[in-house]
Amino acid sequence: MAPTSNTKKAVHFGAGNIGRGFVACFLHNSGYEVIFADVNGDLIDSLNASPSYKVIEVGSEGTEESAITNYRAINSRTNEEELIQEISTAEVVTCSVGPNILKFIAPVIAKGIDRRSEDLPPVAVIACENAIGATDTLAEYIKDPKNTDPSRLADYDKRARFANSAIDRIVPAQDPDAGLDVKLEKFYEWVVDGTPFKDMSPPDIKGIMWVDNLLPYIERKLYTVNTGHATAAYHGYIRRKSTVYDALQDKDIHGEVKKALENTANLITQKHGIDEKAQNEYVDKIVRRISNPHLEDAVERVGRAPLRKLSRKERFIGPAAELAEHGKDCSALLDAAEMAFRFQNVEGDEESAELAKIMANNKPEDVVKQVCGLNENEKLFPKVVEIVQRVQADSQDD
Repeated sequence: MAPTSNTKKAVHFGAGNIGRGFVACFLHNSGYEVIFADVNGDLIDSLNASPSYKVIEVGSEGTEESAITNYRAINSRTNEEELIQEISTAEVVTCSVGPNILKFIAPVIAKGIDRRSEDLPPVAVIACENAIGATDTLAEYIKDPKNTDPSRLADYDKRARFANSAIDRIVPAQDPDAGLDVKLEKFYEWVVDGTPFKDMSPPDIKGIMWVDNLLPYIERKLYTVNTGHATAAYHGYIRRKSTVYDALQDKDIHGEVKKALENTANLITQKHGIDEKAQNEYVDKIVRRISNPHLEDAVERVGRAPLRKLSRKERFIGPAAELAEHGKDCSALLDAAEMAFRFQNVEGDEESAELAKIMANNKPEDVVKQVCGLNENEKLFPKVVEIVQRVQADSQDD
């Protein structure tokens, strides 16, 4: 669709449900023309052929719909030059592609940044991923000598500013006939580090909360929303539940989720000075959100990518490792991690198949090092080794 005159421009990598339903919606509502970049040719063609799509917000109090317009889409695999040009003149570059894909989008972003005119203010780069420090990770790839001439780094902040963010909004699997429309929950939170913009105005994006210390928000979200969601999914999968909603109707699984979030609440309140009552209320709200019957989500979809979710800085091992070092209870997190280790060879999920191979071909200690990034000196290490031994033994019995 053709842009309106004098409009601001944002390039967003990842035209999937989160990109269209969350990030692009905020950008659109803030007056930006959105340029979607994706490698899915059919999706790109659909976007370019449709002047609008709907974002449908659902909740217990009802449903609201809004139309998203003023966007275009570029196939980043076949139209790199066009994409570089758009980045070189954009105010904002965002992405929701998954942490493992950041290294693949970095080269074209680097070329776009390198081409920016000195007359333009620096572009704001914000990665919207479920990972701690995702924008920092993207910036490292962009500034890698393979992508950016080291001689250009001295004044790089004149061309780009990189801000980490924490996003929180549940976007379930969509109806098969939804087309470009996206259904999601009404609740949202988008918190972004404001410190890279101390000497300039941050991007004018309505709905963003700019903060000076992002880590408490990132860890509170990752170790509550994502930990709770994944705990319900993995326990639910093992107990043959169809959806997260179904799983949370089971008193035992509901109890496992609450216990895991009690573990993480102990870490969050002590580490970040968050009031215990406020965190407990936040936990209760999160459990209600992931129990929303309007947002039913298959346990297989929520549990996908177990290798990433079992990694060192993620929702189980990250908080459990810190709790173990301080002699605090992390038993429910370890129970959830065990269920994740049992999430193997799930149809449609490559990581679950890779996890099965790793578990079948390695000693327990090596599995823990490779999958969880733990070493023998950490107090959590032997506890996770026991879990792997148990799962491997059960696999052999089968």
